[in-house]
Amino acid sequence: MKKLNLVFALLLLFGCSAQVANTDESRETTEVPTVVETSPVQLSDDIVAGIMQSIPSPIETSLLIKETGAAYSVSNLNDPTIVTTYNDSYRQALNLGVYSTDLGFANLYDKNQDVLNFLNSVKTLADKLNIGQFFDYKTIKELASSSGNVEKLLQLTQQNFERINSHLNDQKRENLSILILTGGWTEALYLTTLVHQKTKNKKLKEKIGEQKVALDQILLVLDFYKNKPNFPSLIADLKELQKVYNRVEIKTISTGKPVTKEVNGELVVEDATVSQINISDADVDLITSLTKSIRSKIIK
Repeated sequence: MKKLNLVFALLLLFGCSAQVANTDESRETTEVPTVVETSPVQLSDDIVAGIMQSIPSPIETSLLIKETGAAYSVSNLNDPTIVTTYNDSYRQALNLGVYSTDLGFANLYDKNQDVLNFLNSVKTLADKLNIGQFFDYKTIKELASSSGNVEKLLQLTQQNFERINSHLNDQKRENLSILILTGGWTEALYLTTLVHQKTKNKKLKEKIGEQKVALDQILLVLDFYKNKPNFPSLIADLKELQKVYNRVEIKTISTGKPVTKEVNGELVVEDATVSQINISDADVDLITSLTKSIRSKIIK
């Protein structure tokens, strides 16, 4: 399992923000207050990269699912034809994450027409959010034409997202970054639970349990936007899911140095930490049900 704990980094960042706020408040008696619309927290590239590493990539999820022998079904993915119904930035950001995960999933199964459909949905939502300039659609389309280019496609996608996050930070719209990540994570978890429900595959069960870490980190950031429209209901739903995940135990069995190996002609670094995931079948069923409900609200 990729092991990453951003709690201290996040608390340090948030603590600094709180100190700045307190300093501003102490100056109110001597300075003319200026009303400036600010965001409660800046999502730095390090924090975003950390959360992204804790979230299962589309290729990781898809490979596990393919190993079970599960057949591809586009009906399990979000319908690309309803992309125009997402008419506010909140829903657009969440579903940009959803469609991005679906894009990677369809690509690994060599479903080229579906890949193009999801790519068009990604482009539509990115343009609506005024971040379309950060997507090199021509290159993405070329890479998506073959499953052999999956790693390069994901690398390009991550690079694009880091640029998008910096741009949104500059525009005080960084809340959209965490929505994109949340949408992608929810879709990946949904697909994993969907196939596990049919196959009862042990590796998928472990992957579901591992998401306790990602959920904690996502909620930590989302909570700083709890006063923004639509966020309270999403946070409330995810906290219900967190209640179940609180019963999941993740124990480190052994640690080791990161392992470098070649994947599709490129060197990648994998965490050598071995963990044991203790999660009951009953809790997996609850997670499956709650995830399906949360995902339904996101894509409706």
